[in-house]
Amino acid sequence: MKKLSNAFALLAILLTNIMCVVVTNVCTSSYYAGMYGLTSAPWEVGLLFIIPFAIAIIACSIVSYSAKKKSK
Repeated sequence: MKKLSNAFALLAILLTNIMCVVVTNVCTSSYYAGMYGLTSAPWEVGLLFIIPFAIAIIACSIVSYSAKKKSK
């Protein structure tokens, strides 16, 4: 159970880093495309990409916590 706990904790950390990269890329692309009139959506729409990542991070954290608690 200790290995499972560590694996899901590592996965949560990796998802956090990936989320930052994806959201930054989408928001930056939308911002500069909006400056030239290439998109009709505001750049803040890119922040909606946080939702699936946040759900996955919370799920990984819960699994990691419960596995750690069971190993004791």
